[in-house]
Amino acid sequence: MKLYALSAVSVLVAVAATGCSPVANVDSAPDAANPDCASVMVALPDEMAGYQLRDTDSQSTAAWGNPSKAILKCGVPAPGPTTDPCAEVNGIDWILREGEDTWTATTFGREPAVEVMFDPNEVASSEVLVQLENAVSNIESTRQCLSPADTLELDSQAG
Repeated sequence: MKLYALSAVSVLVAVAATGCSPVANVDSAPDAANPDCASVMVALPDEMAGYQLRDTDSQSTAAWGNPSKAILKCGVPAPGPTTDPCAEVNGIDWILREGEDTWTATTFGREPAVEVMFDPNEVASSEVLVQLENAVSNIESTRQCLSPADTLELDSQAG
């Protein structure tokens, strides 16, 4: 009887172990220990575009999918003025940088900044940015993106 119970436990452990994703190796950001990152991390979605959140080996990082389809880092340097495209999604401003295989979206006007890298062929940018709204909104917005039209309006009012 004891042998049977031990075998059943061994099978359950083996099944549980094969269902787990390996820990994702992600380098942490310079300001990962910022307390505001903790409020972001606890509010992250368990699923991103159908991919499950998995464990990472660094503070204030997250990864979805195995292999990773989206990787998040909190505590990256806040971007300054830029000519890169900026998109406002549900009250969150994001600086978008499109690469060949990977896109990067970094919050604008929030310190610490949050960066998410993803494969646009696997995960739609609109889905990523919408799903991160609740988590990222835990960091207060202090600035907004301006478009060239906003700048021209400001200049014409000054004269």
